[in-house]
Amino acid sequence: MEPPKNVKVYDLKTSTMWFDEDGIVCSVSKKIPTQTLEDSKKGVEDFKKIIGNKKVCLLADVTNSTETTREVRDYAAVELPKLVKAVAMISKSALGRMLANMFFSIKEQPYPVKMFSEEADAKRWLKKFL
Repeated sequence: MEPPKNVKVYDLKTSTMWFDEDGIVCSVSKKIPTQTLEDSKKGVEDFKKIIGNKKVCLLADVTNSTETTREVRDYAAVELPKLVKAVAMISKSALGRMLANMFFSIKEQPYPVKMFSEEADAKRWLKKFL
């Protein structure tokens, strides 16, 4: 997943983000060491600045995601519902799919979440929640 040439791109510690033409937030995870809780809190604050005071649909390429600690997962489980309407994930790696599915299966989410192998399918599904 690559940002189009005509959009503002946000280069964060953990990911690269942009809004697509439909207002979906697209995020590509970076290969980084396991996040601390402080890293995660900073990432959520950066995300809030990018999206403003509204809930968004998030398309996340989690191919390069790393394992997270229970502390970080618990924090994300509290914060993400405040920020997202729906989450579609894409992964080209079996490990990425496993980690994403593990995160979302540990605790039922209060928003729709689904794993995809193709970006077009993920965007089509997310558009139902815009």
